[in-house]
Amino acid sequence: MKQLLQNLRNGDTWVEEIPIPAINDHQVLIRTEVTLVSVGTEKMLVDFGRANLLSKIKQQPDKVRMVLDKVRTDGLFATLDAINAKLDTPIPLGYCNVGRVVQLGKKVTEFALGDRVVSNGNHAEYVAVGKNLCAKMPPQVANDAAAFTVIGAIALQGVRLAAPQLGETVAVIGLGLIGMLCVQILRAHGCQVIAIDLSATKVAAATALGAQGFVITQQTPDPTDYALQKTQQRGVDAVLITASTQSSEPMHQAAQMSRKRGRIVLVGVAGLNLSRADFYEKELTFQVSCSYGPGRYDANYETNGQDYPIGYVRWTQQRNFEAIVQLLADEKLNPTALISHRFPIDQAASAYALLGDPSTTGILLTYPHHDLPVYQPNPAPRLVNIKPHDSADLLTGIGFIGTGNYATRHLIPAFAKTGAVLIGVSCRAGISGALVAKKYKMPLVTTDNFELLSSAACNTIVISTRHNTHATLVQAALRQNKHVFVEKPLCLTLAELQDIECQKSEQPDHQLLMVGFNRRFSPLTVKLKNLVQQTRAPMVIQYHIQAGFIPADHWTQNREIGGGRLLGEVCHFIDACRFIVDSTITNASIAALHQQDAAQDSVLINLEFADGSVASINYCCIGNRALPKETLSVHTAGKSVVLDNFRKLTGFGFGPTATTRLWSQNKGQQECVAAFINAVEKGENSPIPFDEIVEVSRICLELDARLHQRHATSGA
Repeated sequence: MKQLLQNLRNGDTWVEEIPIPAINDHQVLIRTEVTLVSVGTEKMLVDFGRANLLSKIKQQPDKVRMVLDKVRTDGLFATLDAINAKLDTPIPLGYCNVGRVVQLGKKVTEFALGDRVVSNGNHAEYVAVGKNLCAKMPPQVANDAAAFTVIGAIALQGVRLAAPQLGETVAVIGLGLIGMLCVQILRAHGCQVIAIDLSATKVAAATALGAQGFVITQQTPDPTDYALQKTQQRGVDAVLITASTQSSEPMHQAAQMSRKRGRIVLVGVAGLNLSRADFYEKELTFQVSCSYGPGRYDANYETNGQDYPIGYVRWTQQRNFEAIVQLLADEKLNPTALISHRFPIDQAASAYALLGDPSTTGILLTYPHHDLPVYQPNPAPRLVNIKPHDSADLLTGIGFIGTGNYATRHLIPAFAKTGAVLIGVSCRAGISGALVAKKYKMPLVTTDNFELLSSAACNTIVISTRHNTHATLVQAALRQNKHVFVEKPLCLTLAELQDIECQKSEQPDHQLLMVGFNRRFSPLTVKLKNLVQQTRAPMVIQYHIQAGFIPADHWTQNREIGGGRLLGEVCHFIDACRFIVDSTITNASIAALHQQDAAQDSVLINLEFADGSVASINYCCIGNRALPKETLSVHTAGKSVVLDNFRKLTGFGFGPTATTRLWSQNKGQQECVAAFINAVEKGENSPIPFDEIVEVSRICLELDARLHQRHATSGA
């Protein structure tokens, strides 16, 4: 299918061929018929992309400190690599979509195949959208009008926050698509409207809708006097700022024209260099409107299908969509007059070239489906863009399931460097998979994992999906007689671990299963182990990890999906200690910070080993991020060695050759992958013995269960 993408580095837009996306249990798959270009928002994205690096930094000053902290801890090269990776990752554009439902998630009952719906889907022939982000369209509302629903919901949410009453006067500053829809909604609400913009054409259009208009010019730059005149010097009751500007002047003008205790709502973008006097003297209220309404950016609402009870949240995103749909059906809104251009999706780049034209208002992108029935259920999710390899000629053929940030920045490049043949990639959304496949010349791109698992060309599967899928995919790959490299963790429950052990026992010994515990492969870790093992004496290990804060609503914190940070990350550090000591862990204990919002994250783990060694892992999430993320100290037989963030190794008592400094951080990702591929191709044993993987996984799972049981018992 075709999808419109944008390059953040230079602002270029282009149409890419990608697989049709897969859906989860709470999503619907929509075949698009028309989408609306949000001229203001999407122009802002394009302008940001076209700006030089210095300008990008000025527009995101909050990111500067993060970059400087990363330079101090990880080094300049690692930081530049992270920045370049971000800029080189294309983003999908668009959020105003009309189409028909062609596939339903297992838990979707609100829609049926063939339903015509509006959604916040991107500019693409097919979109996967959460059921709470869709609304059915009645037959009397044409596609062209329906395409304005989501933009209308943004306008409606701003109006709701302004809380206008019948007969009040409301000023709208900025007459783009959202501003013009605000004018119509306010007029339908029985309000007097003062419409303000730099464009005389837009002001005239607003006047035709019943507003009183004011054109900002060099001769009349301030609409305050006009607004006061139209309100008998009382001031307007509320102001909606729907402009897009870096200037703080609209905020100042809004305050000046407001009556005492007036309301100001920022729907668009404006500078926020506020004058205290403006707000203090009139006791003004100010609020920023968040997109379509309650539920926005809440994964439980948008992705997992959990609605808000109507008795507590009357107007959610979806219910705002439905309200706009009703206004369209009742002909209280007439957005089609705002359409200025129409392009087929193939010519989307030409459409975006018009975003700077003052005459451009609403641009529609159309999606021809002349050869399809009203709906085509379950369309094929596959895309082959390169001639497939001959499987008979392959020594190692790699298939990748999952193309998240870690996979695209570290795993896939590491496997490519080994010289192994990269066969294909499977990912739910399809965008990153298509781009990665093109970059590394993989012949197969799909959103159906089984298609990759069953490929005869793949003898090795790399799994880097969300953690709750690891166990199922590992077992499926083993049953297909594939070698498996899975990014940590191996699984999320002891039952899953037992199932994997049983499945592995049924496979041939030469079939490898390895978890990506890369820290044991870092050159500095290997050197550290060689140094301390020379003493042949028990050791004391102190491992401090300054992990940083992750919000509770991040997917890694969800125990059903990510498993939490102990399973998802602390496993790395337990494995590193196990590798250095090279002895079985005989006892493990855990203590957590007695603070509810951090109890699941900041932990102290003590390990005892069969050879008498002990290790303490201090995983801290409440310290300053400027500190090195990882510091590992090992003490034995009067000697010590310190590993500083995988950049510097300092030995004490081992002689001058024990100290090593690297130009950039090396956590062993490349070495880990190279060791795995070498074992696959030579038919050797796994670089990490399977019993060690099971040992570390079981200890993590038991500690996690103990921690959460204690947490539940304490009532925290």
